[in-house]
Amino acid sequence: MNYYVYLLRCEDDSLYAGITTDPDRRLREHRSGVGSGGAKYTSAHRPTSFAALWETADRAAASRLEYRLKKLSHGQKEALIRGEDPLPAGTEDAVRIPV
Repeated sequence: MNYYVYLLRCEDDSLYAGITTDPDRRLREHRSGVGSGGAKYTSAHRPTSFAALWETADRAAASRLEYRLKKLSHGQKEALIRGEDPLPAGTEDAVRIPV
């Protein structure tokens, strides 16, 4: 089973990182709110779209990438989205999916 790591762009221009096995389903859940499977953060900061999406080989790789993305500043995440910065060390095997 493939795992995906994503950055969601929210209405307030904030970015939310998460992992899933089904990106489209997960975006629908985030948009629906907390009671229907969305995260608490995205119920207050409504997601508009995927800002970036990566495919990983397994859950462990996805969790490593998600953890490292959450440690980045907003500016670092924006540079990563624009392709100006590489993925954090130890996560380079993730494959970027066009969104």
